Amino acid sequence: MSTQLRPTEVKRLNRQWRRRTESRIALIAESISQPFNLGSILRTCSTFGVDTVWLTGNTADTTHPGVGKTALGTERKLTLHRTRTSSEAATTARAEGLRLVAIELTNDATPLHEAPLHGDICLAIGAEDHGCSRALLAEADTTSYIPQIGRVGSLNVAVAAAIAIAETRRREWDPTATAPHDTAPTR
Repeated sequence: MSTQLRPTEVKRLNRQWRRRTESRIALIAESISQPFNLGSILRTCSTFGVDTVWLTGNTADTTHPGVGKTALGTERKLTLHRTRTSSEAATTARAEGLRLVAIELTNDATPLHEAPLHGDICLAIGAEDHGCSRALLAEADTTSYIPQIGRVGSLNVAVAAAIAIAETRRREWDPTATAPHDTAPTR
């Protein structure tokens, strides 16, 4: 019969996964205006070892009580930068050696499970209602989407961010995962 791990056992398990983690993940959060969504995204980032989060556009302020309520203090474990534009965030990410993958439904996007997610990656997510701006999409090295087969055509932005971040880490941890589409940044 399964039993829940105790806190010490959870810490030991998490250390084992950290030892298997070498790649960097960063995130550009563009115009995430709902504080609870931003807090949830920051908590997910902290959980999966995202290094840096660039906050652009009209993204909620991290000091908003709603952010803190869902982030539960995890935002203090992240390197957060507020930039004037998404282009500025993308340029900085690329200068740090990160490949930029926008998560968005576009005519040339690849399914997330086929996206080039190996190596050092900066994921980009956009506003709750409108997604990534044209300017951010123009900066992306590639665009990917999360396949959906239900009767609803979109996900909550915090859920979409969690799926994309988890899939990026999973690729690193899966010894059978291959990187057929992975290439170095082209910019």
